[in-house]
Amino acid sequence: MQDLFHSLGISENLLNYVLMPLLIFVARIGDVSINTLRIMFMMNGKKSIVPILGFFEAMIWLLAIGQIFQNVNNPLSYIAYAGGFATGTFVGMALEEKLAIGRVLVRVITPQPHPDLLEFMKMKNYRFTNVGGEGRFGKVNLLFTVMKRDTLQEFISKVKEVDEKAFYTIESVKRVSEDELNTMEDRAGFRSKFFSKARN
Repeated sequence: MQDLFHSLGISENLLNYVLMPLLIFVARIGDVSINTLRIMFMMNGKKSIVPILGFFEAMIWLLAIGQIFQNVNNPLSYIAYAGGFATGTFVGMALEEKLAIGRVLVRVITPQPHPDLLEFMKMKNYRFTNVGGEGRFGKVNLLFTVMKRDTLQEFISKVKEVDEKAFYTIESVKRVSEDELNTMEDRAGFRSKFFSKARN
C-alpha cells in the first residue's frame, strides 16, 4: 500500500504522519462498529448475517493491525488505533440504538393498577400480563410485556405520563415463542398501511 501512495507522488512524511494514522483510525472505526452490530444481531438470533459481518470485521482489523506493524516506530499509529477504537465504540452504539432491532422484555411495578395504561396497551395491540404482588411496603401491581425495541420509547413515555415514579426494568429478548406469528402480524400490518395509503 505504501508503494501505491509513493507512486502517486505522496511524500514520506505526509504518508507516515497523516495518511497512515488516518487510515488506521478509519479502519478501527469500521471494524469496531461492525463488531457491535454483529453482537447485536447475534443476541437477536439473526444467524444469517452474523458470519458476513464477522468476515468484514476480521478483514478490516487485519488491515489496521498490518499498518501498525509497518509503522511500529510511529507513535501516531498507536494513537490512531486507540482513537479509532473509542470512536468506533460510540458509532456502533449509536447505530445499534438507531436500528432498534429485536424485542425487549419490560417490567413495570406500580403501587396500584393503572387502567388507562392497560387501555393504551390494548389499543396498541401489546401483549401483556398484569398481576398483583407483594413489595417491601405492601401491595404492588406488576406488569409484564414484550415489545419491539422501536416502540419502546413511546411505551416508556406513556408509563411516565401515567405514573412518573413507576419502577421499570428493560431486558433484551433473544427469541419469542410466537416470533413467527408476530412476523406475520407485522407483514399484515404493513400491507394494511400500504393499501390504506394507496386508496388515499
